[in-house]
Amino acid sequence: MILLTRINGEAFALNPDLIERVEETPDTHITLVDGKHLMVTESLNDVIDAIRRDRATVLALASEVADEVIAADDPEDPNVVPLTTRR
Repeated sequence: MILLTRINGEAFALNPDLIERVEETPDTHITLVDGKHLMVTESLNDVIDAIRRDRATVLALASEVADEVIAADDPEDPNVVPLTTRR
């Protein structure tokens, strides 16, 4: 979820998977996949940065969970290398 601010100052969280398009004309308009439109105070670049951070967070958490699952399977196995240290 990304945190955004409506034009009236109200903060809200939005699932970035629902975003179809973001335009800045000069206000920032977000079009959702269902056709709904939102206007936010954040700039186009701020919205894109929030989406990038959200996706990076999801990937980082998935890696941590995978490491925990691997370690739980056989914590004594010396061949188990946490995914975060693999290259």
